[in-house]
Amino acid sequence: MIVTDSILLKLERVAVGYGRLVVLSHIDLTIDRGAFTGLIGANGSGKSTLLRTLLGIQPPLAGRIEFPGQDGRPPVLGYVPQREALDSAFLVSVEDVALMGACGRVRPGRFFPRAEKDWVRACLREVDVEDLAPRRFSELSGGQKQRVLIARALATRPDLLVLDEPTTGIDTRTARAILDLLRRLHEEKGLTILMVNHDLPALRRYVKDVIWIRDGGVARGSVTEWLRPDQMDDALGPPLDRKEKGARD
Repeated sequence: MIVTDSILLKLERVAVGYGRLVVLSHIDLTIDRGAFTGLIGANGSGKSTLLRTLLGIQPPLAGRIEFPGQDGRPPVLGYVPQREALDSAFLVSVEDVALMGACGRVRPGRFFPRAEKDWVRACLREVDVEDLAPRRFSELSGGQKQRVLIARALATRPDLLVLDEPTTGIDTRTARAILDLLRRLHEEKGLTILMVNHDLPALRRYVKDVIWIRDGGVARGSVTEWLRPDQMDDALGPPLDRKEKGARD
């Protein structure tokens, strides 16, 4: 496979899973810089396992994962999880949550410099929640929390923004606003985005191409090819017999 500067992420013969349980295998895949890609598949198909492997939370069972063209530096991955459990007993403000995204650049025990605080404020402003900065995170609505978590991911200055079901559990209007925000970040900032989302009609409107996990493998195609109306039921069909151990897709 020829490596070009346009390739941000490359997987070669990758297998993912847990211990001796292989969930997905023989994955050959690339994601270009500036792509907006959807990741789909039935519950239990391996989406979350693949994401955790890409994020470095767990190692691949086989194969290689590379980030070409990084000039020798490790890639920065911004992650918006499917759920965020911050104990409501803690007085954690919106600004505190967003500042977590800058922790990778600030040594433990050090105060955040003014430049980092200004950057985090800019990220909150970008997602239209700067006015909520002093409020407790646990008091926010579901849509507001998602915006703050996106701001936290942006605060990392990511090469790749990874989102796992960012619109789950929120109303349709708020979900549309969050997807509009992601499209704007993609188009105006050139941000590379990989997003898991079960709302297939929404994916048709927002993403450029689709990675489809099925039958223990991975297929890749355009939105018009893979998300035709007659394909919708297959894309989110019954779970596979070989389910992930301890995973929640």
